[in-house]
Amino acid sequence: MKITIIYDNTVWQKGLKADWGFACLVEIDGKKILFDAGAQGSILLDNMQKLDIEPTIIDEVFISHSHWDHTGGLSDFLNINKDVKIYVPSSYRCPFKAKEIISAKEALQIAENIFSTGELEHIEQSLVIKTNEGLVIIAGCSHPGVENILKAASQFGKPHTLIGGLHGFSNFDLVKDLSLICPTHCTQFKSEIKSLYPKKYIEGGAGKVIAIE
Repeated sequence: MKITIIYDNTVWQKGLKADWGFACLVEIDGKKILFDAGAQGSILLDNMQKLDIEPTIIDEVFISHSHWDHTGGLSDFLNINKDVKIYVPSSYRCPFKAKEIISAKEALQIAENIFSTGELEHIEQSLVIKTNEGLVIIAGCSHPGVENILKAASQFGKPHTLIGGLHGFSNFDLVKDLSLICPTHCTQFKSEIKSLYPKKYIEGGAGKVIAIE
């Protein structure tokens, strides 16, 4: 599987734009999922173009939570590709039109080896992908707490990788058993995580590509 960060507070690949928000493309077994949509459609689509990601090839959109910095680009994306299935947490009343909108309250299976944790703490869902190495977990902002997210994901297997915004997460022992961690977007303590776990730490930023077997 391959994860390409499209939208982030920082830039990895020169020529892309940084902005407060998050979005990434998940590619696995021929399926292409847009995880979140950043804050501004113009930046989302411009970064996608520079990364040679065609919006019309995306099958599904997974929205972690309703905050503007994760949904702001969705309208512009849907102007190009309405033929997608959108997964949203149950508290989010999606105002946009798409092929199908699925509200996730409880944990659910999206496809073979792909799951939602379901909405946690009445605000946010995380995406879970089962790989040969273990579970890859993608979080938007981790508002429900990293501990709750890891616990919810563990029903599908053993967590291996955590990618995404971790907000004010500071209980660093919780991630000691992970093999990889890529803190992005709103994570407040990136330098502390990198200092504690330099061998498993991955720099984020728009344009970063993470490949996992």
